[in-house]
Amino acid sequence: MPHLEWVRHPELRSPVAVLAFAGWGDAGDASTDAARHLIASLEGDAFARIDPDEFYEFQTRRPEVEMTEAGVRTIHWPRNEFHALHHPDGDLVVVLGEEPHLRWRAFGSAVSEALHTLGVRRALLLGAFLGQVPHTVPVPLVGSSPNPMLLADNGVSSSNYEGPTGIVGSLTHQLAEAGIATMSVWAAVPHYLSNQPYPPAVYTLVRKATAILGLSLETSDLAAAAAEYKINVDAVISGNEELSEYVKKLEAAIDEDDDEIRQDPAADLVEEIERFLRES
Repeated sequence: MPHLEWVRHPELRSPVAVLAFAGWGDAGDASTDAARHLIASLEGDAFARIDPDEFYEFQTRRPEVEMTEAGVRTIHWPRNEFHALHHPDGDLVVVLGEEPHLRWRAFGSAVSEALHTLGVRRALLLGAFLGQVPHTVPVPLVGSSPNPMLLADNGVSSSNYEGPTGIVGSLTHQLAEAGIATMSVWAAVPHYLSNQPYPPAVYTLVRKATAILGLSLETSDLAAAAAEYKINVDAVISGNEELSEYVKKLEAAIDEDDDEIRQDPAADLVEEIERFLRES
């Protein structure tokens, strides 16, 4: 595994894997924030990482320079790290990273070989996409798997999406080809709230992930953050008749294919909500 750098080899009991990647399939930072919540809640620590050199175009995704409190300059490169989490109901390997630019199959091979080395036989990938959904309804979830029974057994509706995919879609199939029972779960994020974190989707993804994996986990903090976020967005919309009408149209069109609504960029809604949330 030339691309994989091991810090240590953790002792794990029949672990399952959860994977999330920033980038194309991470609307509202929902999937990566869900993975971060798992790591923080279970006090996971990183034990391996993927060398970024062959997978990123650094003029597109430049490394970041930071000064420490001691005045030492450090450089942060794109990270794809493996975290070991221990839970009374079972151990987890959480892979948290960034969608690579290059050599996706080689990247996937590094991930699948690492998971096999750790004894992982089940993997759940998290994603989030921009949807024509209002923020006033429960966050819709859809899934994908080369084995449709995995979706049915876990109460996840199958996605009928066709088109360009991201690293989550690629890995879902590559891990399955490597003999790992794999499925992905995607949360729909309202398109008019796309340029900021979306706590309701984080809460929904964590709840679904833990249910699928059979883990009990405290999520009251996520529920409170989701509720507060909705209150703030409602406050913006209630003061603007045009925006209120737009959201009502989305609510009415949830089960319909309304081309007029799909073509509406809701630019005023995005701008006003972002301004409110920046200033609140």
